Amino acid sequence: MIKADFNRELDDILKKLPEDDMAIFVMADGRARGAVFGGTRFVNTARAQHNLGILETMLFGQASLCGALLLPTMKSREHITWRYEVSGVAQGFSVEADSSGYVRGYLFNDHIPVQKPLEDWDLAPFLGEGTMSVSSIHVGDKAPYTSSIEVSGQSIAGDLAHYFLQSEQIQTAFNTSIQMDKAGRVIGAGGLFVQVMPEVGGKTNSGSAKDSASAEKENEAIILNIEEKIKKAPSLGRWFSEAKTTDALVYELFKDFAPAIALHRSVVFDCPCSKETYLRHIRALPQSEIADIKQNGPDPLEIICRNCSSVYHIPVKEI
Repeated sequence: MIKADFNRELDDILKKLPEDDMAIFVMADGRARGAVFGGTRFVNTARAQHNLGILETMLFGQASLCGALLLPTMKSREHITWRYEVSGVAQGFSVEADSSGYVRGYLFNDHIPVQKPLEDWDLAPFLGEGTMSVSSIHVGDKAPYTSSIEVSGQSIAGDLAHYFLQSEQIQTAFNTSIQMDKAGRVIGAGGLFVQVMPEVGGKTNSGSAKDSASAEKENEAIILNIEEKIKKAPSLGRWFSEAKTTDALVYELFKDFAPAIALHRSVVFDCPCSKETYLRHIRALPQSEIADIKQNGPDPLEIICRNCSSVYHIPVKEI
């Protein structure tokens, strides 16, 4: 990826904030797991790469933060592609997350038309109903496993949570937030993810139906309590704009569930594309197409990566 530069004013703002960080935690005696991601620089990088406007940054920023929060759900050497296709003017997006720690993607419409001044950051009017598909592939797999659901388009985070409930029968919550200043610059961005693991603790040694019912009732109570905590969560965008940490949010928000930080990991908006990668793709074209390029041009070829908007110029003589 050819990295876009932040302007000096924005770079000065970002330097005053903590580095991006994801804290992965467990709580409630192992019945629940989650992650908090402070991703202010992450969202600004995505915005700079694609040269996005304010509305587009809000939409793609939330999608990318959700994509980053998929990382704790992944197994070793796994790659996920999440496509969100809706009927509204935004049309949707594609986001990819790799277990190595990078996220990339793009909007299907990076110039969303606005008919009147925005009164709030409700994205529903630009989304609409549609479908969501999640494809997962591990190193060594011959083909990805893909699962799809219909979505309401009311909330990106809500639709992703609904996917986990429908496809994997796991109670999941996602919460994302982006804080902008009066000039429309992103000064704080973050996301929260929590899952209540099914049948954790399950049956006791006796394995009786009564024990199973009791465990299920206890899990339902935990789910309700966690949902209440998430509803009362502070604005994550504002939280990280004030240079507060991921650990502090975990311990403050979920203190009633005895949370423990399992690990911290870095997450970046990045793309493994390169001039050499595209050159290999071009060289693999049929010989007739290569001959046409050499004869009729253009020279150099201009290739734009849709996942990060990097521009590569490849002279015909290098093919």
